[in-house]
Amino acid sequence: MKVNIIDFENKYEKHFFELNIEWLNYFFEVEEYDRKILSNAKKYIIDKGGKIFFAKKENEIIATVALMPDINELTYELTKMAVKPKYRNKGIGKKLLNKCIEFSNSNSYESIILYSNKKLTNAIHLYKLYGFEEIKMEIKSPYTRANIKMIKKLN
Repeated sequence: MKVNIIDFENKYEKHFFELNIEWLNYFFEVEEYDRKILSNAKKYIIDKGGKIFFAKKENEIIATVALMPDINELTYELTKMAVKPKYRNKGIGKKLLNKCIEFSNSNSYESIILYSNKKLTNAIHLYKLYGFEEIKMEIKSPYTRANIKMIKKLN
């Protein structure tokens, strides 16, 4: 499937919100932390040095992902990956993940972390394929739904 991976622009912020709300409501529920980040992605991600990417098919935004700065300045948190239902399982997540890894490597980051849930077997499988390994999760994870934390060490 031909898609372009594009950078955040203010005009796409509503798509970031809508895609993630749909995904969260489908698989889990929207937590207060999610709502805070999603309601003002520019403030909490972009303005703090993070990145948001979108997958665009022709003129339609069909997926998104964010790299949010972590407490460790050389680490990003891979977060808020969401794909429209009719485009799931078509390799869009792989393209977004590749873009995140390329960006992180080109900016000399040491690692990418993520929080997920083991019930998302396809996602966990994808992360492992890309070299993410499970690590111990802190007691107070930012997400109630998270039951796995993973890391990918970069070059």
